[in-house]
Amino acid sequence: MRTAIVGDGSWGTTLALLLHGNGHRVTLWSAFPENAQAIGKDRENRAFLPGIPLPPEIRATADLKIAVGQAEAIVLATPTQFLDEVVESLAKLPEIAAKLWVNVAKGIELKTCRRPSRIVEDRLGRLPFCTLSGPSHAEEVARGIPTAVVAASPDPAVAKTACDLFMNDFFRVYTSPDLTGVELGGALKNVYAIAAGVCDGMGLGDNSKAALLTRAIAEMARLGESLGGAPETFSGLGGVGDLIVTCASRHSRNRHVGEAIGRGRSLAEIGQEMGRVVAEGVTTTLSARDLALRHRVETPIVEEVYQVLYRNKDPKQAVRQLMTREPKAEMA
Repeated sequence: MRTAIVGDGSWGTTLALLLHGNGHRVTLWSAFPENAQAIGKDRENRAFLPGIPLPPEIRATADLKIAVGQAEAIVLATPTQFLDEVVESLAKLPEIAAKLWVNVAKGIELKTCRRPSRIVEDRLGRLPFCTLSGPSHAEEVARGIPTAVVAASPDPAVAKTACDLFMNDFFRVYTSPDLTGVELGGALKNVYAIAAGVCDGMGLGDNSKAALLTRAIAEMARLGESLGGAPETFSGLGGVGDLIVTCASRHSRNRHVGEAIGRGRSLAEIGQEMGRVVAEGVTTTLSARDLALRHRVETPIVEEVYQVLYRNKDPKQAVRQLMTREPKAEMA
């Protein structure tokens, strides 16, 4: 299959490598011309996935028309906050032959609170579309470490096509009809990963982390279900699975941000240090809080992460606020 990866971050580059290994022809699009040139020259994406060699058959380009012109499958690997701009550019191109569109971004757009599928539909109309999500750090998938994810689409045939495209002996793909739940799970877990990182940065123990993760699962499901996600989705790979890996892994950018904050560093300082590398949970915190307020859903962890990130609240005070809330039944 002729495939185009729209976005040359660590995950987009890893999926280019995976699809090439599966026997597909791959073009990798970069928003940065200098990085596309460097990939072509070095056969490595040193900006976003250093240390992983890329076969010469994977072509890198900064020309969007060249990247997607002949593609039968288009993988949208652009961070959510930039997705609308990229999809708007795609909408201006001549007719695209793609029979499958796959989103792999995890986030909720600021102000509009749109999920990636809504952004794409608003610009391009209804398409054979699915979202691929789950516990899948690029650094591990790029090295062939066994991984399981979920392809979500209301159209079972679309989800099955995505499964056939990506699945191999180390990358297992399940299918789900719950596009809403999978997209929300993939976005919300990044907020809780920041909270987990704060716990680590403060030097809190295993008891604290276990309590946080357990209550995060309940909170994520509560908000996700109120927005139309299926309850069982948040107990699956796109919910709990992604939450566990993002809150625990040394590869997690969101956990890294939280850990640095827990050690007393400022968000501005951390952002400057990370450069082009995106921690989606920083912006998703704003969108998740907005959704919770709009739908009148209680999300105390999201609220405290927001207060720490954007209102300079001392993390110790945030922990105390969570611990001294009014007592309630666990399953209420």
